Amino acid sequence: MGASMLGLIQNETLKLMRRRRFLVVILILAVLIPIFTYAQFKTVQTAQERLGTSDWRSLLQQRIVDNQNRLASSRMPEEWRQWLKIQIAQQQYYLDHNIDPSAPSGVTFSRGFMDQAVGLFLPMIIVVLAVDLVSSEYSEGTIKLLLTRPVRRWKVLASKYLTLILFVSLTVLSALIMSYVISGVVFGYVGWDMPVLTGFQVVGGELDTSTVFMLPQWQYILLQYGLSWFVCLVVGTITLMVSVLVRTTAAGMGIMMAALISGTILTQMAQSWEQAKYLFNVNLQITDYLAGSLPPIQGMSLPFSLTVLSVWGIVSLIVAFMVFTRRDVTS
Repeated sequence: MGASMLGLIQNETLKLMRRRRFLVVILILAVLIPIFTYAQFKTVQTAQERLGTSDWRSLLQQRIVDNQNRLASSRMPEEWRQWLKIQIAQQQYYLDHNIDPSAPSGVTFSRGFMDQAVGLFLPMIIVVLAVDLVSSEYSEGTIKLLLTRPVRRWKVLASKYLTLILFVSLTVLSALIMSYVISGVVFGYVGWDMPVLTGFQVVGGELDTSTVFMLPQWQYILLQYGLSWFVCLVVGTITLMVSVLVRTTAAGMGIMMAALISGTILTQMAQSWEQAKYLFNVNLQITDYLAGSLPPIQGMSLPFSLTVLSVWGIVSLIVAFMVFTRRDVTS
């Protein structure tokens, strides 16, 4: 990487830090993670008080019984019925193999936090970081100066994208560190070597355990947060494209928030619209595949979602560079 590119990246980093977007992200995590930690603590405490025991086997057995009772409801939609059956089969598998899937610890909380955050919360944070990388140049009146500098336009946008990759990585790393450090105060800092089962597959609406294998939790965390980083990078790339296409930060923010929120709605309704599986926002909950959860649409899998997200990211990057390098600065 040449000295000119490093200078451009440094300049873009200073711009992003001056807007205090990354500081906002850190503050959001610092406020919400303690709330999530307390909610998790109360959930564990309530379950123990209700059953009068802290024995995880009794708690897990009760969850199985509760899910079986819910299955008896005749009003339950078929897709929820399938999801519950898979949950019961998975819980029974943990019980039979004497593995506590949710042993309280800072590491386990970090794993559970990312499972919940990767579908909407973390992508929304990435949008906050990336949405004005280009559109802010219009609002600040610097776009003409930026595009008429004696630097090739593709280098200017490349420096913005490399800066985005840096801050996406810092955001995901900060989420891991802060969730572990803060929750560890309550749950303890142990659990890195706890065995975690993965490799569950859903075949024909049934849970297939023939490919299940065991990982120490630290390896599972690396795999989980790596997938989450990829999701955030794709969302950031799409946001960068939107920032190039629109000229106001508010418009870019509205477009991306609508896309992300609609994705959570589509995952609940997508059973009747199979083509929705090709939308990027239906494939964000990618860590669910590690836990063997039922995919939102039949036929979806980890390789499928990785492919869909990759295509969206590559196309968005191509569109962003084509528009940015050909833009008429006089208009």
